[in-house]
Amino acid sequence: MFKIVKKFLIPSLRRRAESSNHLKALDSALYHRYFLQSQSHWLFALTLCCLLSSSPLFAKETAPDSELRDLLVMAINDSESFQDRFDAEVWLMDMSQRLQRRVRKQDHKGQLQLLKQIHAEATRAELAPELVLAVIEVESNFDRWALSHAGAQGLMQVMPFWLKEIGKPDDNLFHVHTNLRLGCTILKYYLDKENGDLTRGLARYNGSLGRDVYPNKVFNALRQRWYRQ
Repeated sequence: MFKIVKKFLIPSLRRRAESSNHLKALDSALYHRYFLQSQSHWLFALTLCCLLSSSPLFAKETAPDSELRDLLVMAINDSESFQDRFDAEVWLMDMSQRLQRRVRKQDHKGQLQLLKQIHAEATRAELAPELVLAVIEVESNFDRWALSHAGAQGLMQVMPFWLKEIGKPDDNLFHVHTNLRLGCTILKYYLDKENGDLTRGLARYNGSLGRDVYPNKVFNALRQRWYRQ
């Protein structure tokens, strides 16, 4: 491209130039343009190499330990919410490794049990389990004992008044199964009210309809950590 400009465009512009100063400015401008383009191509190549070198495709794979494998086998055999054994193995293996990076204090057995319960309750409510994982991360960061200043409790930060509303005032929202059952049911209800609009449904769940801060937090968590490969 530069050669074409140099061969055809410059002679024409040179004839129209009114002074030598104009010519010098023109040649200088073309030179700088070509130099910047060359520099941008070089920087692009360097950036691409850096991205490829840090890609998961180039990362060293580490095999799971035997304890985790044994726990997965037991969890898979008792995973009623999965369509088949292979789906259970893939999902539990994938999500348990991601959860381990978020909840280091919990053992493998506890993590797998939690993942099974999340998958079961999300599936029961016809929600994507990955979406529920993202909501839990934002709401409580997987702390089953989380308590907000407003009084919301547990993994999915369910408000206690719901227990009275459903005639179960003595139930415990810090109980994982109870919290997940109510949280997933409530989330599904709000999503249905918004005709599947995730932004508005999530905002309703958080009590912030009309604002995008909370939905965006969930979307970021879903995109960065809980997406399904």
